[in-house]
Amino acid sequence: MSDLHLKPSPPDGDGRVLAITPASAGWRYVGFELFKLAPGRVLERETGDREACLVLVAGRATVEVGQAVFKGIGERRSPFDGKPHSVYAPAGTAFRVTAETPLELAVCTAPGSGALPPRLIPPEAVAVEERGQGTNRRIVHNILPEEAPAESLLVVEVLTPGGHWSSYPPHKHDRDAFPEETLLEETYYHRLNPAQGFALQRVYTDDRSLDQTFAVGDGDCVLVPRGYHPVGAPHGYDLYYLNTMAGPRRQWRFRNDPAHDWITRRPND
Repeated sequence: MSDLHLKPSPPDGDGRVLAITPASAGWRYVGFELFKLAPGRVLERETGDREACLVLVAGRATVEVGQAVFKGIGERRSPFDGKPHSVYAPAGTAFRVTAETPLELAVCTAPGSGALPPRLIPPEAVAVEERGQGTNRRIVHNILPEEAPAESLLVVEVLTPGGHWSSYPPHKHDRDAFPEETLLEETYYHRLNPAQGFALQRVYTDDRSLDQTFAVGDGDCVLVPRGYHPVGAPHGYDLYYLNTMAGPRRQWRFRNDPAHDWITRRPND
């Protein structure tokens, strides 16, 4: 298996099933962990020199960050059931998550200094954006976009109906060349409905020094260190993915693959 395609492991003592660090990924900015906690289980962590966005993928919990307490948050039974509750945890703080139902918790991290306070990001604060037309249509939940306060992190959810394409036309953001393009590392955490399905994700560069295609299952994670990275959802299987991005500049500017950019110039696209 490619080191860009990670499958969940059995839960460790903390309930963690996925763990990506800058060291394990071979990059500088993005970290991602996924926890599955039974009701009553508690997760405690220090953020250290990294800010974190705690996304309740599914389930309800009480989340404490420093002195801030957010009780009984989370309304979704699955990531396909509307917008999420999330919590921003600055660098230099401790957080404690107590599961009140079966809980699927994503911990997205990137470098930070602790300059911002903890805060709840409720569903009503998550802007919804529809991108594309026809079989390129997908729905974006902007949890932590560049307009929202954070130091490094960009966090979004994308819901792609079965039979549709996403992150498409293929685009990349691997050059620090603002305003044309920004350098952002990225992880894709995938969920499928029904869960026995699969999706396809390709990661490739202009010179094809990197060119890999993955059949991703429910709960898999794909790392995008560079290159274009389109995703396809087969007929009958809706796809959810959670993106964590970070880089030297907290802005998302991308370049479409020139071979496929004509798609954006079609009527209604």
